[in-house]
Order: sequence, then C-alpha cells, then structure tokens
Amino acid sequence: MEKLKTTINPDETFVLGLDVSTKTIGVALFTQEGALVELTHISPKAKPLPPTKTEEHMRKADLFAKFISKYDGLKIVKAVIEEPLLGSNNIYTVAVLLRFNGIVSKIIYDKFGVVPVYISTYDARKFGFPELMRPNEKGKIVLFGEYPKDVDKKKVIWQLVSTMYPAIEWLYGKRGNLQKENFDMSDAACAVLGEMRKENLWTVTNGVITQL
Repeated sequence: MEKLKTTINPDETFVLGLDVSTKTIGVALFTQEGALVELTHISPKAKPLPPTKTEEHMRKADLFAKFISKYDGLKIVKAVIEEPLLGSNNIYTVAVLLRFNGIVSKIIYDKFGVVPVYISTYDARKFGFPELMRPNEKGKIVLFGEYPKDVDKKKVIWQLVSTMYPAIEWLYGKRGNLQKENFDMSDAACAVLGEMRKENLWTVTNGVITQL
C-alpha cells in the first residue's frame, strides 16, 4: 500500500485504526498529530483449511498478529477499533464477529500495551465526516441526509477518504472495479478520524488535520 508519510521519527507517537471482520481487517496508521502514515489491509487465509471454524479464526488471528508485527518498535499510544455491525438475524454470525473482535483486541493489547477504544459505525461517520449530517427530505438532520436512501454508505466513506488523501493507491480488479478491501481500509481511517474528533483531539479544516 502507498505510504503517505515516508519519513518516520522514532520518537513520534502513533494512532492505529482497525476495521475488523473475519475476512478482511482494514488497518490505518496515523501519527498522533494526524498525518496518515499507511492505509492497508490483511485478508488472512488459514491454509490448509482447519477442521473447525474456531480453529480457522484462531489461525487467522495468528496471521494478523504476524502482519501487525511490522509496527513493532513504534510508539502506538492509541488503538481505535470500529465496533462490528450486529444487525444480522443470525446469532451465530454475531457471536463470531464479537469473538474475533475480542481476539484482535487482545493481540493489540499484548503487542503494543494499549487498551483499544471502540467506536460505533455511526459515530465514526458522524464525527469523522460531520458534513454527512444534513437534512433529509423531511428536514430532519440525519447521517447521509442529502443522499438517496439506497446509497452505498461504504462507498461514500471511501470517496471522502480518497478525496482527503489523494495519494492513496486503491485496489482495483481486472475490469477496473473497486475491490471490497478498499472499504475496509477507508472504514479503518474513518474510525480514527471519528474517535479523535469525537474526543476533541483533532480538528479538520479543508481536509487538513490539526492536533488540538
């Protein structure tokens, strides 16, 4: 992935953002001052396929731990994880998401010594990009108020992140279509932007982050 801040001072401190699912984990690394260092992802695949889903997820977690080791030595002072959407009617799916999220959280704690903070998808978008709060057709101020009800919200977030960071090299398929991993990556960035603005630690003016 494109590294947006190519020089890293070993004395700098960093904020790590994650969008976690069992298929793909989006990863965003910012300096504490607000510069985006890297936006990437991992889609872990346990091979050979373990006999049970539980073991498969454990193996995927191990692959994530190995992947995130590239940040060993960095002073990560905050980790922000977007809470999983739990709208599925399948209780098993919800349980798996929560369990895997917990495993990833423990990995972050063990490696970097920080207790992750969690932000809902709603708050990540509301505080990350407050311009999304607009009146709907009834005049009520809501998230994505100016968009059609069937708008692809993940794509909107991706568009906002890509506008804010034009140097990012996104992933495209052979037919020029956006790959799904892009949305996990942009959600990870949105989680950090949302949490830091929610805590009044960052402000954004014309796409430029300033530490408060």
